Amino acid sequence: MKKFLYVIIPLILGLVQTSCVDEEEYADNPEGNFEALWKIMDEHYCFFDYKNEEYGLDWNQVYLKYSQQIDQGMTDDQLFEVLGNMLAELRDGHVNMYSPFDNARYWSWKEDYPTNFSDSLLRKYLGTDYKIASGLQYRKLDDNIGYIYCSSFENGIGDGNLDEVMFYLASCTGLIVDVRGNGGGQLTMAEKLAARFTDESIHVGYIQHKTGTGHSDFSEPEEQILKPSSGIRWHKKVVVLTNREVFSAANEFVKYMKCCPNVTVVGDKTGGGAGMPFSSEMPNGWAVRFSACPMYDKDMQCTEFGIEPDYNISLTDDDFLRGRDTIIEYARTIINN
Repeated sequence: MKKFLYVIIPLILGLVQTSCVDEEEYADNPEGNFEALWKIMDEHYCFFDYKNEEYGLDWNQVYLKYSQQIDQGMTDDQLFEVLGNMLAELRDGHVNMYSPFDNARYWSWKEDYPTNFSDSLLRKYLGTDYKIASGLQYRKLDDNIGYIYCSSFENGIGDGNLDEVMFYLASCTGLIVDVRGNGGGQLTMAEKLAARFTDESIHVGYIQHKTGTGHSDFSEPEEQILKPSSGIRWHKKVVVLTNREVFSAANEFVKYMKCCPNVTVVGDKTGGGAGMPFSSEMPNGWAVRFSACPMYDKDMQCTEFGIEPDYNISLTDDDFLRGRDTIIEYARTIINN
C-alpha cells in the first residue's frame, strides 16, 4: 500500500512546487486503485462546480456508475479502461492517466471539431525562405504583412530572438500571429510573447488556488498582470489566428492578447484548458495529471471550455482547393482595411 505524492507541474507557472500529503491508504488492487483515484480527483480537481453548471456533472453519481464496473478479478487492461472512462466524464484535456502500457487522455475537446488548419497551406504561405527564431517561423507576406507561426510554447523563447523578429517585421503594415495547433507548454513563454504587444501593465485575468478538500474550497481570486517587455514592442494592427487545438498555455496567450491594444482574434473557438496541472500517483504506481487551480479572464469568466474569437471564420473547401487559407485571408483583409 502507498501514500500519495502530489506534485504541482511547473509547465504553467515556471516554478517547481511540491508537497507531500498523508492520505488514507488503499490496497493495490482494482477496488483500492479505483477508490484512490476517485478520492484524489474529488479532493483536488478544480472544475467540479463549473462543470456541474455547464453540463450537469455529478461526481458522486460518477462514483456510483463506475464502482459497479470494478471487479477484483479484472485485468490491468480492464481496470485501465474503466478508470480512463471515469476520468473522461470530466471532459478535460488536462486530465491524463499514465500506466506502463498506455496513456488515458480526453481528445474530444478538439477531435469533435473541424481543425480549421492545413499544414500544406501553411507551407504555401511560409514558402521556402521563411526565417526561424526560438521555434517561431516568420516572414513578410507579399502584401507586406508580417506573419508569425507559433506551433508550441514548450521551448524557451529568447528575448534577443524576439527583438530580431520584431525588428525584421517592423516595416510591415500589420502582423498575423498564428497559434493554430498550439497545444500549450510553458506559460512564461506565452507571457513573454504577449508582452511584446503592450506598452503598459494590463490586467488579463485571475487565478485561484485550492485551500481544502471541498469542491468549492478556493482562495480569493488573484489578479494576473501582463507586464510590457523591455525589448522591441509592436504598435500596429495584430490579428491572432485560433482553432480548437489551441490549448492550455496557448489558450492563456489568446486570453492575454484579447486584452492588448490593436488586437483582433480570428478563427475558431480555442480548445480551453484553463486549469494549472497537478499530478499524483495511485497505489499501483499509475500516475494521474489533472487541473487543480482554475484561471479566468479579466471579467472572471472561466475559459476552461475555450475562448471565442472576435470573428468566427472557418477554412472553406473552396479556398482549400484554390490553395488559399480562408482564415489567413480574412486576417489580411482586417489589416489592409
